[in-house]
Amino acid sequence: MAITRRKFIGWIGAAAGATTLTAVNSHGASNKEFKGHPQSVGVLHDATRCIGCRLCEAACNTVNEMPAPDKPFDDLSVLDTLRRTTEKTHTVVNKFQPTAGGSPLFAKKQCNHCMEPACASACFVKAFQKDKTGAVSYDASLCVGCRYCMVACPFGIPTYEYDEPLTPRVLKCTMCLPLIREGKLPGCVEVCPREALIFGERSQLIKQARRRIQKFPDQYVDHIYGETEMGGTNWLYLSGVPFSEIGMREDLGTTSAPELTAGALSAVPMVVGLWPVFLTGAWAISRRKEKIAAEEKAKAIEETLNSAAEDTRKQLDDQRKKLTREKESAIAFEIKKALAEAQQKAEEELKAAAEQKAAAEKATEPVDQSTVPPEEDK
Repeated sequence: MAITRRKFIGWIGAAAGATTLTAVNSHGASNKEFKGHPQSVGVLHDATRCIGCRLCEAACNTVNEMPAPDKPFDDLSVLDTLRRTTEKTHTVVNKFQPTAGGSPLFAKKQCNHCMEPACASACFVKAFQKDKTGAVSYDASLCVGCRYCMVACPFGIPTYEYDEPLTPRVLKCTMCLPLIREGKLPGCVEVCPREALIFGERSQLIKQARRRIQKFPDQYVDHIYGETEMGGTNWLYLSGVPFSEIGMREDLGTTSAPELTAGALSAVPMVVGLWPVFLTGAWAISRRKEKIAAEEKAKAIEETLNSAAEDTRKQLDDQRKKLTREKESAIAFEIKKALAEAQQKAEEELKAAAEQKAAAEKATEPVDQSTVPPEEDK
């Protein structure tokens, strides 16, 4: 069924009216700040030790049961392109060339699991929650697909399943929360061959990072990325060059997301009423556009294939006719040649037969005795 702009706006207006009537009894999701948990865990990523082997990517793919990538994980040519996380890839390793020259640097990118997550602050249905372990978890059954979390995240991590029309999810790294709850290491940490990834309590990771900086001051930048950025994150970083040179933002400040977004969702009661209708209309219009585009694309492909097939048939017919003419010409030439040879041979045989016949007749003729001289007496 076609959906016109007028009909869609009418739906929105009807929903707005209903929401206004019930706004008195509506209660939006509050913007409570996440204080984190003192014993929360995290991961320390030492970029100076990363060799870009991509084993962490392979482990993440296995643990989360994601589809195989277009190129295998041992194909390091993908490092030549700057990548970001997707709905099918929760972590990526990127290669960077330092401004001071020297060997390339590598850095792993995934959800940083903020102490006070922007995604959870922006989510009015609480699909994102800060777990006591430190991981930011996601409940797909609560998600309404608004994608506020994607806009709110300062690191650009959450990704949406645009190819899934019925039950799309917002996906990102979970810090392997199911494994952590079982007392196991996150998949990426377990396979790292250079201990570029270390798992443990966040407070202890910060102490360990400081010890490394103090022991090797010429090797590290004197800063632990994630200790205070955006109020702190459970994923921490060490680097030997400015963090901006390995693709990390240095303009975030230390204020947590809930403080920045407090009051931004004051209109949540109205949004809650409007959003299902809006998403339904937007989804229907989007699907119709996709359907029309797909039909036009299929038609163009069919026309191209038909045109190509017609050209191919014409070329084959022309080639067949040409071959037929050449074949007929060759056959006629061979027949003519064979007839000429047969005629020549027949004429030679007739000539030989005539000569043999004449010789035979001459040999059988009687001798005229009167012409034979008498024999002399001896």
